[in-house]
Amino acid sequence: MRNSNEQSLKEVIQDLLNAYRLRGKLKEVKLVNSWEKVMGKTIANRTSEVFIRDRILYVRVLSSPLKQELHYNRAKVIKMMNDEVGEEVVTSLVIL
Repeated sequence: MRNSNEQSLKEVIQDLLNAYRLRGKLKEVKLVNSWEKVMGKTIANRTSEVFIRDRILYVRVLSSPLKQELHYNRAKVIKMMNDEVGEEVVTSLVIL
């Protein structure tokens, strides 16, 4: 028999993430780690740095034509990245 104060491990982890306000940071890390999966190997090989700060995705691109292409498709990139994690984590994209 279970006591009323027992929780599943999943519930405990969710409560912990909420208590320490880590849920957003966890989503950001997942988003950065999935850059290659979402954008493809070719684009990932031509980017040297991807990070998020204040809900802005920063991408350092090594190729000028790719930089221009990403600039034109900024809204599409933001949508694809947010779709990957299932919620709006990124609101803007800065191409460095």
